[in-house]
Amino acid sequence: MLNPERRVRLDDVAAEVGLSTASVSLVLRGAPGPSAATRERVLAAAERLGYRPDRAASLLAAHRSRLIGVLLDVRSTFHAELVEDLHETVEQHGYDLVLSTITRSRGEQRAIETLLDSRCEALVLLGPEAPAKRLVALDRQVPVVTVSRRVGAAEVDVVRVADDVGVGQAVEHLTGLGHRDIAYLDGGPGLIAAERRRGYQGAMRGAGLAERSRVLPGGPDEEAGMQVARALLDTGEPLPTAVVAFNDRTAVGLLDVFVRSGVDVPGQVSVVGYDDDLVARLAHVALTTVGQDTRKLTEHAIALLVERLDGTRTEHREVVLPPYLVIRGTTGPPREPAAAR
Repeated sequence: MLNPERRVRLDDVAAEVGLSTASVSLVLRGAPGPSAATRERVLAAAERLGYRPDRAASLLAAHRSRLIGVLLDVRSTFHAELVEDLHETVEQHGYDLVLSTITRSRGEQRAIETLLDSRCEALVLLGPEAPAKRLVALDRQVPVVTVSRRVGAAEVDVVRVADDVGVGQAVEHLTGLGHRDIAYLDGGPGLIAAERRRGYQGAMRGAGLAERSRVLPGGPDEEAGMQVARALLDTGEPLPTAVVAFNDRTAVGLLDVFVRSGVDVPGQVSVVGYDDDLVARLAHVALTTVGQDTRKLTEHAIALLVERLDGTRTEHREVVLPPYLVIRGTTGPPREPAAAR
């Protein structure tokens, strides 16, 4: 008698009908050979016993896992949206996802090693910070696509938004409102942060405001934005009339301290974020921000990987998508006319 806690195996079905496992396998796979009567007996026994094919074992026998690994920062709401879109996209191609997260105590390298140990056939790396040389070496093991980050090498597939253009759109929006004292809340030493910082500096030069450029040392999360806001208030000096933040998380941290301190946004300071994540869209936040089309990012990323996995493409590609500006309630005209400043 079968143990009800044990998974029903192929040989259990074979024993039930008195046939070899090879014959039973032919029936369950729909392969030609067995008679109609034999097929009927085997299928009835499989249903009676509650047999379910072991997909993992079948894929292992075929030397395929049909798994795509995803590296993400567990603290990023933007990454969470990307993963949701990735799930929908990979299922259309017959693959599944394995997620491995970066946390306060778990670094990028360890997270990637976990994906490789899980027999992932390809990797989607969301905003990785590893140097290009390491990414190229990783791509020689399995196909890799990086999302939302420029890679200075032709040997890795890339899907990203033109971050410098996006920050430029934010600066252009603010100068169009009359702002001249526009600061940038930096995202730290990372590669994505450097790209967006360059976008700010280039946009300020283009607006004839290079001498008024001001980069505020920050980081990638809410706490960094809160620290910068406190530092600005502690100086006792006039606040900039506008701040462009590295991402929505730092912008929300900045807003939190300003609101608690009685600073009127946008009456005294306009604030612009980047990513257009879920928090930015909340009615009580209503953050003006630069958006990225997560659906298109993920569709292009998976398409590139499937082409590599299917062998239809060997060369590497970079897909650059346009950003878009979403104007909400955190931006308005400066607190005093530019001519009076």
